[in-house]
Amino acid sequence: MKNRIRDNYNHTIYASYIGYITQAIVNNFAPLLFLTFASDYNLTLDKITLITTINFLIQLLVDLLSARFIDRIGYRFSIILAHVCAAVGLIGLAVFPDLFGNAYAGLLAAVVLYAIGGGITEVLISPIVEACPTAKKEAAMSLLHSFYCWGHVLVVLLSTLFFAVFGIENWKIMACIWAVVPLFNIFYFAAVPIFPVSGGHEKMSFKKLLSQKLFWLVIVLMICAGASEQAMSQWASAFAESALKVSKTVGDLAGPCTFALCMGAARALYGKYSDHIPLKKMMIGSSVLCIFCYLLTVLTQNPVLGLVGCALCGFSVGIFWPGTFSIAALNLPGGGTAMYALMALAGDLGCTSGPTVVGMIANQTGGNLKAGLGVALIFPVVMLIGVSMVRGRSHS
Repeated sequence: MKNRIRDNYNHTIYASYIGYITQAIVNNFAPLLFLTFASDYNLTLDKITLITTINFLIQLLVDLLSARFIDRIGYRFSIILAHVCAAVGLIGLAVFPDLFGNAYAGLLAAVVLYAIGGGITEVLISPIVEACPTAKKEAAMSLLHSFYCWGHVLVVLLSTLFFAVFGIENWKIMACIWAVVPLFNIFYFAAVPIFPVSGGHEKMSFKKLLSQKLFWLVIVLMICAGASEQAMSQWASAFAESALKVSKTVGDLAGPCTFALCMGAARALYGKYSDHIPLKKMMIGSSVLCIFCYLLTVLTQNPVLGLVGCALCGFSVGIFWPGTFSIAALNLPGGGTAMYALMALAGDLGCTSGPTVVGMIANQTGGNLKAGLGVALIFPVVMLIGVSMVRGRSHS
């Protein structure tokens, strides 16, 4: 059985799907417990906020360092290490606060561990799948990234269901249950074949990579992809609560979950129909739809239409991230680990800058979120211009 797995690249792709589900668990489970952390451990709001900040900063740091160390220690060792860190970090959420003398220090230690795992996973999963001998690279990449969306939805739905049935006070059990996913993937990745990332192409030097104009265009696209996605999704819950007049729990399900479902659906659909739609045309069309969704959300006076704009925005941004990875892989095949690490770094910067712009403008305009989203419209506009400028191969 192990030999069949080791010789079959489909298992590499399946393990990568689970890797992105692990990434979704790492990023989306702890935020469901912020109020619980505050009450159980007597934490102030600034300390709770620092949990998210540290998770983000550690992943950014890992993105930056990955270009240096991953090629030296190898892809298999690195991806297994990522899942070990993710599993220990998730279990640590439940164990470390009681084990450490300071509960908050225990929480932060757990966050640092799973953030390291999440950062390495983000850098490695896309090139691992890109290196597999598949015929439809764009389809494989789009479908791969849809699993982050499905993972996000599963984390929210299953965790909410668990808390409703067994009580939020048993959250530590749920943290350990989620840790089973990366634990399983440790052994799966130990058995699957992992192909050379360069795919037979001459590896490009770091200096040469930085001299490529297309590389810098790809970096801009990654920033805009992350910003276009997160600027809207961060406020999806608020629009849902406003439109449906429901509690925050139901608002989270109707807002962020709907956004993630639409984003996953876009990636899965393109994965299925990529033969019929050239990648560049799909990304241009998605950029236009994204601009429309931002305008609908900003200009409408109807909160239900605002929620529709949020949901459709999830569909429109779905192809941005995996599509940009495919453009880079097609046109810069020798970019290697450094290219993927810097792209992940740019995407994460976008994921931070988008919501930050919205929040800053909203704060300057008396809490007007629509004003913030109106300024954030610049991100899908630049995305449209940038994709239109791509002159290399955009379809395999």
